[in-house]
Amino acid sequence: QVQLVESGGGLVQAGGSLRLSCAASGRTFRIYAMGWFRQAPGKEREFVSTIGRNGGSTDYADSVKGRFTISRDNAKNTVYLQMNSLKPEDTAVYYCAASRVPTVVAGQYDYWGQGTQVTVSS
Repeated sequence: QVQLVESGGGLVQAGGSLRLSCAASGRTFRIYAMGWFRQAPGKEREFVSTIGRNGGSTDYADSVKGRFTISRDNAKNTVYLQMNSLKPEDTAVYYCAASRVPTVVAGQYDYWGQGTQVTVSS
């Protein structure tokens, strides 16, 4: 069992930056690949980024590539999402999730956090 708690969301102007954190409970954090997804009002949840168990492999949605960076610190049981050059279309609830393998498919993630709101004003 893994419990995930996101933090770091908030209101920011377009062009600004935020760093999201996702703290995981339990000693098994390092065996999971981690992902970030987001869901805007009226839209389906969409993949943002994923990172492998050791942080050696990462993947990004085209919409965030070059602006967002995912990283993890296994010693702190935490995964991060650094978001730069934010745009109003990045506004959404952001969720972190844990999976046995790095994947862009939400259905393959076993555990989810409760989400943190990111709002980007124009």
